[in-house]
Amino acid sequence: MTLESVPPPRQRIHLVMAGHVDHGKSTVIGRLLVDTNSLPQGKLEQIRELCARTARPFEYAFLLDALKDEQAQGITIDAARVFFKTARRDYIILDAPGHIEFLRNMVTGAAHAEAALLVIDAEEGIRENSRRHGYMMSLLGIGQLAVVVNKMDLVGYRREVFERIAADYGRFLDEIGVKPRAILPACAREGENIAAPGPHLGWYDGPTVLEVLEQFEPERPPVDKPFRMPVQDVYKFTEEGDDRRIVAGTIESGGVAPGDEVVFYPSGKKARVKSLEAFNGPPPARAIAGQAAGFTLAEQIYVARGELAALATEVRPHVTTRLLVSLFWLGRGPLVKRKDYLLKLGTAKVLARVEEIHRVIDGSTLAARDGTDRVDLHEVAECTLQLQRALAFDDPEVALATSRFVLVDDSDIRGGGIVREALPDRQTWVRDKVLLRNFKWEASFIPGERRAERYGQKPVLLLLTGPRAVDRKRLAKELEVRLFNDGRVVYFLGMGNVLYGVDADLERTGNRAEHMRRLAEVANIMLDAGVILLVSAAELTAEDLELIRASVGADRVSTVWLGDRVTTDFRADLVVGEDEPLADAVERLRNFLHEAGVLFRPW
Repeated sequence: MTLESVPPPRQRIHLVMAGHVDHGKSTVIGRLLVDTNSLPQGKLEQIRELCARTARPFEYAFLLDALKDEQAQGITIDAARVFFKTARRDYIILDAPGHIEFLRNMVTGAAHAEAALLVIDAEEGIRENSRRHGYMMSLLGIGQLAVVVNKMDLVGYRREVFERIAADYGRFLDEIGVKPRAILPACAREGENIAAPGPHLGWYDGPTVLEVLEQFEPERPPVDKPFRMPVQDVYKFTEEGDDRRIVAGTIESGGVAPGDEVVFYPSGKKARVKSLEAFNGPPPARAIAGQAAGFTLAEQIYVARGELAALATEVRPHVTTRLLVSLFWLGRGPLVKRKDYLLKLGTAKVLARVEEIHRVIDGSTLAARDGTDRVDLHEVAECTLQLQRALAFDDPEVALATSRFVLVDDSDIRGGGIVREALPDRQTWVRDKVLLRNFKWEASFIPGERRAERYGQKPVLLLLTGPRAVDRKRLAKELEVRLFNDGRVVYFLGMGNVLYGVDADLERTGNRAEHMRRLAEVANIMLDAGVILLVSAAELTAEDLELIRASVGADRVSTVWLGDRVTTDFRADLVVGEDEPLADAVERLRNFLHEAGVLFRPW
């Protein structure tokens, strides 16, 4: 076979099926499998024979159950995905058995849907789940939607029943900004209007379900949008002198090639792409949206999982600690203020709290209420979230994948949604300076990893704070001595060293934020040199900590509160009692640094 005669790859589309329980979703899927001849050979006959032997009436939904059972035995189709094909293309159906499973798979990227088919029982009519699923599709950005009014046989195929449901559900979709491709009648059990028109729906002259599906267009990879790649990991190979550090992830939009200047957010660090890498094959000339990619950098910079890679020449993502979001809540307990949740967006994870609930909408009735302090099960809300540290993300119009998030509570996904707007925070002015500093930063020929290997440690800023009456400096200096005697590269920096040196041009009062920023800039230089920096300061606040983290990176800051009573809103990684013997406190801090991975040589 010549190269010219190789057929092009078949078109493929991912389709999510949704609908209230017992509205016939599985029957629609089973009928599509049969009518498109997509079943394994003999499977239909096998199920019919089984039904006859067990005196059960045959149901097309049994086909789906049988195929799911086969997957449990290692065969082709699993409980979440079903495949069928037409002459034009292949279809992958993502079955949505419940809100939580669907949300988890869709928002976290484990599943990807380009179109949706929503099933409504003609006899039962529109149920709460019918509306909730529609709302969920709109929030997830699924623009291609068709609605099947199924089980028309149960209402005698009456036209007025279908038209009433179509009008009511059409109005609901219009209110949430969704324009369906079609709302059509069908009887999946009898095959009416699934793959071919039926004799009982002569009054209907629109498309069949299959014809509507064939009109859907596969979503093309957004290669023409700005480059975005959430960093999944950084791999290093040490065998045979291989010193490559490969930044890896899945490209969500745009593309990247050797020579491109890449900026990582929220840190703002930049470097030029040296090479693209490929597993067990030649490196590509360019990596584009939809591909798993890995690349090396010409300049050795420290990049962490959760950063978002973008091109320096393109629009940059937003970076802030305050988000205006639209979210839907699926937890049994309500979403409330003053409680920490884990927010996941791309590969980033950060603690988040609800700062304000602006509006709550019932996902089925669209009834709204303002001035509430909770979001209950199945409700949709517009909220402001306050994050523990800055996060990088995009507007949905720029890159949908980097605007979707989920909220985790008690180790399980409880909700999710889309970031609507980046809100200003108290660290915006600092972050802008840091982005410029990192963009202009002149990197040493000695990468941080080599310093870490030489010193047997990771650089860290250890902040020791507490009430003014507690002797923080003594503990910090004793820890410095202990680490120095262990052979560590360590330095104690008291606030007075900064106030009367770097900050000599500033007034003592009224400039606290600038004092903190300058302290952080000194710390950043020390950390770049590979040092463990110990800083003592009285009664630091959460705002002080966030400002410092914005300057040096949250992953390079550890915190200790010294004292029995916490007198500010500062949340420390470790609390040391003021009556604890000094030697014991030093040993505890040393163990803390070891467990945190800062000290990684044997003592």
